[in-house]
Amino acid sequence: MMRTIWRWTKRIVLFFFLSTVIVVLLYRFIPVYVTPLMVIRTVEQLADGKKVEWHHRWVPIEKMSRYMPMAVIASEDNRFMTHHGFDFEELKKVIEENKHRKRPRGASTITQQTAKNVFLWPGHSYVRKGLEAYFTVLIELFWGKERIMEVYLNSIETGKGIYGVESVARQHFHKSASRLTRSQCALIAATLPNPRRFNSAAPSGYMLRRQSQIVSLMGKIAPVDFTK
Repeated sequence: MMRTIWRWTKRIVLFFFLSTVIVVLLYRFIPVYVTPLMVIRTVEQLADGKKVEWHHRWVPIEKMSRYMPMAVIASEDNRFMTHHGFDFEELKKVIEENKHRKRPRGASTITQQTAKNVFLWPGHSYVRKGLEAYFTVLIELFWGKERIMEVYLNSIETGKGIYGVESVARQHFHKSASRLTRSQCALIAATLPNPRRFNSAAPSGYMLRRQSQIVSLMGKIAPVDFTK
């Protein structure tokens, strides 16, 4: 009995490993048109009896404003270009800060967020965090920084029923992502902690202050160069 259980356990683990590696390799080359979060949001809309809104348009990173990667790096992950998926320096800082904060903040890198957005579901369980770490290692290994950023900017939730930079550019700014200005990119980045609450088309005073902070940070970080 135990041998049978062990044999099937090994098969399941091997299947999981091989299938996830294959999917990660495929997404290295093909666009990510659907993510678990998009499906979850659609189900939520249907369950609430609301009109389904799903705005998503994949574009290559070359057709995005050069300021967009700078904005999200300045806002979300200052060491994106140098870490290997996990920013342990930032994690130590956050652990110390959270000892004195009423609302703990996270330290997820852009790579971790991409892993969660593309392969997993929202949540804070140990199982999901463990899978997030696993997929973070895989995409850092097989994709590289430019592809991670490209997938991230195409898959992030950027508004109610809006996913990716191209869609929010068209829905909120009536232009393509390639024509977004520095300040507009910073405003989009300012919504990312909670894009269903913070609306880049109608920014609050807090968002405008956050936008100014991000623009300032963009002037201090090194230029984003994916060719190195």
